[in-house]
Amino acid sequence: MSDFNQTRLDYNEKGMLILGSWAVGNMVWGGIGAGETTGETKAFHQMNLYWNSVNLVIAGFGYWQATKETPGTDFWATMEAQQGIEKVLLLNGALDLAYIAGGFYLKERGLRKGNDRLIGFGKSVILQGAFLLAFDGVMYGFHQVHGKELPNLVQNISLGPTGVHLKMNF
Repeated sequence: MSDFNQTRLDYNEKGMLILGSWAVGNMVWGGIGAGETTGETKAFHQMNLYWNSVNLVIAGFGYWQATKETPGTDFWATMEAQQGIEKVLLLNGALDLAYIAGGFYLKERGLRKGNDRLIGFGKSVILQGAFLLAFDGVMYGFHQVHGKELPNLVQNISLGPTGVHLKMNF
């Protein structure tokens, strides 16, 4: 059970490193781009910088949380943690779709009003939402496939009149 939990934590650590790298890259690109451009493009870079400041905090906290957790051996806690991460990633995916929709709204409103800032912000939010949707989808895929190993772990446990029995194959 400990190995199963360690794999889950490893996925989370690596995912947060990927998210953090995306954030740092976008912050650098956004900072440089915002300083060297004007209008819609400047707004695009500004929003990338703002958005990824939040991503970097989330990635840092998520990484810290994954590294401080000790992989346990309790089956029910393992089930709860596995289901929890899958639910969080599905919820994030729904939020990502909302971000994309919000980005399209900002862009469309900017086009209607002739507001370059809204257009640039909208394009940035669309980009960031699309990245997060792909990121959360891939993370969910890894965790969901990994979670299918849990029933195999349970197959070696049986409950009988004399107690709980564990079958180990060597």
